This record gives sequence, structure tokens and C-alpha cells, in this order.
Amino acid sequence: MPDPTSFLLERLHAAGLADVVAVEPAAGGLAAVAGLARRGDGTSVFVKAFDGPPSDGAFAAEAEGLAVLRGTGGVVTPEVVRADRDVLVLSVLRPRPDTEVFWERFAHALAHLHGTTRHPRFGWHRDNWLGRRRQVNTWEDDGFEFFARHRLLRWLDEPRVREALDAADRAALERLCDRLPELLPAGPACLTHGDLWASNVMADPGGRPALIDPAVSYTWAEVDLAHLWTTAPPPEARAFFGRYAELTGLDRDWRERTPILQLRQHLAVIAQFDPDWGAADLVRATLAPFRRR
Repeated sequence: MPDPTSFLLERLHAAGLADVVAVEPAAGGLAAVAGLARRGDGTSVFVKAFDGPPSDGAFAAEAEGLAVLRGTGGVVTPEVVRADRDVLVLSVLRPRPDTEVFWERFAHALAHLHGTTRHPRFGWHRDNWLGRRRQVNTWEDDGFEFFARHRLLRWLDEPRVREALDAADRAALERLCDRLPELLPAGPACLTHGDLWASNVMADPGGRPALIDPAVSYTWAEVDLAHLWTTAPPPEARAFFGRYAELTGLDRDWRERTPILQLRQHLAVIAQFDPDWGAADLVRATLAPFRRR
């Protein structure tokens, strides 16, 4: 890992932001090196870059995701200052206030996003990125086919996933995919953030909920909900889940479906990180009912 300050300063100057005079490293990101950059006029921008070879098109896809969430979905996102092969520069957000009022406000924003962006097909017009790995978004007419092929089975060829899951695990995942129509409701596709955990929920300068680090696609709304529910949201977020369910007419069984929907995220974590923070154990626990005895 390079020194974050000099690394980001070099990337910013190479990208044409020659007026940046200082960079303060930022914590919290997993896939990229991030920081707060101060410009010569006293203003600041947020910057991130990948340590090592860049993922071609990753920052352009992220910038597009931020724009479409803001434009089509009406969700607050940071403004894109610069997005190229080596660096992404955004306007500065602030940490969210962990209050029930804030989370209820976010429930209204996410319900609006999911409820007003329905699409006849599942996917996206291009692949984008989930961390440092490609998110495959090939269009499908059927949501079960899309989720099985492009959100679950897609990860089985990743080297770390091959090491973590044995043949019985892989066979169990394939059986689960075959039974998805029995296990999940046939919901419509809508625009989703795609990597919605609490750390990607922030606030704009006016205090409104704002989202960062999207991996957008048209898929089931519950993919966003499951990710937020299973990644240790703060206690105040309980207000979010009740209000979101009320606004969207979500049935009472949604929590029981989250382990299956969250398999996609666990597999992505296994593929990218060592240690995997228990993701492989969670995958095996979810697959246990689908193993042949």
C-alpha cells in the first residue's frame, strides 16, 4: 500500500487538478485509496483511486451510476468533478446524523427510487464494478435467471471463491438457483443502488440522505434492502425498515429472504478480500438446506 497522501496527490495532479495543495487520507473504503483534497482556493473535494492496475471503466461507470441515481431516481448523490481511468473526484459530503428522523427520511428517498424506476428487463446497458470486480449486467427478461446467472453463479469462477467453496458447496448453490422461483417472490425490476450498506449512506451539506459508491442495475428492490439489513446498520436505522415497508407494502417475510439475496454480496467479498470477514461461513450456512444428504 503506497503512502495515501503522496499517491492521491500524484494522481490528482496527473488528472489536471494542479491546484490541489494537500490531501488528508479518509478511512472506510475497502477497494480504493481515498482522501479529502484541499485546493488552492480553500475548497475541498473527495478523491479516490485504485492502488495497482486500474479497473478500466470503473470510475466512469461509478460516475454514471451517481448521475442516474440523482437524475432518474431523485436520490441525492455527490457531484462528479472528474472521472477518468485513474481517479474519481467528487464534491464533499458529510457523515450522516444517526437519528431516526434521518433514517425515516432515507426510507422515503429509497422507496421513491424503487417505486418510480420500474423497468421491463433486468440488467443494465453496460457492465459496471462491485469493488474491484466486474458486475455482469447482461439483460435478461426473467429476474430469477438474472439473479442466478449474473449475481450468484457468476462468482464461482473467481479464484478465491474456488478455493473457499468445495464441490458440495458449488452443487448446493446450483440447486438453490434452480429453486429460486420457490424461494423468492417474482418482483419487478427497478433501479437499485447495488452496494447499499450503511457506510454508503451519508448526508449532503443540508443534511439530506445521500448515497455513494453505487453499482447500479435494474433488479429486485429487495437486493438493496437485504444488503442494508445484514451489514450491521446502526440502531437508529430501525426506523428506516419500518417506514420503508409501510411505504412500499413490503410483506412480513422479507427478513427471511435476506440470506438468499445477500449470497451475492458474500460471494463478492470472498472473491476480493482475505480475510473474508466470515463471508464463506455465511454462504455455507445459507446453502446447508440445499446439500444432498
